[in-house]
Amino acid sequence: QVHLVESGGSSVQPGGSLNLSCTASGSEFISSNYYMGWFRQAPGKQREAVAAIYVRGGATYYAKPVKGRVTISLDKAKNTLYLQMDNLKPEDSAVYYCASAYPWTGYAGLDASAYKTWGQGTQVTVSS
Repeated sequence: QVHLVESGGSSVQPGGSLNLSCTASGSEFISSNYYMGWFRQAPGKQREAVAAIYVRGGATYYAKPVKGRVTISLDKAKNTLYLQMDNLKPEDSAVYYCASAYPWTGYAGLDASAYKTWGQGTQVTVSS
């Protein structure tokens, strides 16, 4: 069974930046996907999409609250997915999860229900 492990979460001040990483335990697992994504869940709120990427072609998808402030990318050679977050706001505070839609080969985009494998999450706290 493949495991996804997130890292890079931290406490930062508003306006700060973070770069989250998600590494898959299986060799070349990232490349086997059609879609991978980042989601987040704040206390008392439902899990929501942040960003997704079509691994085969590179198309990216962003949720409206973060569009223009985050960038999703991947490094197939390192089997790693990234989420660069800039100009962070207090409302960005949440546990951030990496997810894989494998073996689904249809469209997934920002639809959490299409994602089958999830990491354990990494905490992001934005506070002054």
